[in-house]
Amino acid sequence: MQKNTIQLQGIISTDQAGCRLDQALAQLFPEYSRERLKTWLLAGQCQVNGAILRPKDRVEGGESVEINAALQEEVEWLAEKLPLEVVYADEDIIIINKAANVVVHPAAGNRAGTLVNALLSYAPELSQVPRAGIVHRLDKDTTGLLVVARNLSAHTSLVEQLQARTMSREYETVVHGIFLAGDTIDQPIGRHPHDRKKMAVVADGKPAITHYRVLQRFAKHTHLQVQLETGRTHQIRVHMAYVKHPIVGDKTYGRRIQHNFPRQALHARRLTLEHPRTGEEMSWEAPLPADMCELLAELKKPIA
Repeated sequence: MQKNTIQLQGIISTDQAGCRLDQALAQLFPEYSRERLKTWLLAGQCQVNGAILRPKDRVEGGESVEINAALQEEVEWLAEKLPLEVVYADEDIIIINKAANVVVHPAAGNRAGTLVNALLSYAPELSQVPRAGIVHRLDKDTTGLLVVARNLSAHTSLVEQLQARTMSREYETVVHGIFLAGDTIDQPIGRHPHDRKKMAVVADGKPAITHYRVLQRFAKHTHLQVQLETGRTHQIRVHMAYVKHPIVGDKTYGRRIQHNFPRQALHARRLTLEHPRTGEEMSWEAPLPADMCELLAELKKPIA
């Protein structure tokens, strides 16, 4: 089986001084999993200042990194003929409108039935692209637009756009409580100190910036448009909970007494990016799904 090779270069940030090498590389090349980077380190395919180091070695910051590695197929990820709403596709990118209750990547307990399984059936060449071409994620119960890179060149471009914060991602959500005006939440996000399955606003977390504006106000809820400046795990859900306005239906970060909405009311409405090949700015919109439209209609009804 022919394998694609990949070449990466970068400089470890001085902010990473004292960190393990594999941790620093995961920060430097976030499009690749830490496990994959460790594999390349152990195989001698990564040089730091011209030397081959171990994953556990500590960095000082400022080191030059060069990776020359072969990309192998993710053999555990199987193609499955599954429903897939393709909004746009060309030889470089695929834009998907993800449905609710769909996991993005296969993992323990979710080996099949994921978005990746469906994508590998639709575009088998994605087996040769890191993480099957997915450069940003949506939670299982979040709906909306997602971009997929069909080749390594497109993948590199999209990751660079995410890192440079030039890719625009707008969401709509319904939250508990009433916002009087829009604002920006600028609070770092990291692993929850007591529950490792959750994220939280923590002092030593990664920078996270969320902009929001009010679309509609109801008796006890607010309909918001939200724009991400950064892309941390669960960012909108964590930030809204932090300011005491958790998303309706969010069982992880929301209140114990919830609206009967079956998932977090969060939808990736608009996606804007620079096409990896042509440089053209392109934008797509996905209308609110039926369940969120029904939720808004219910909130508009007068309280009996």
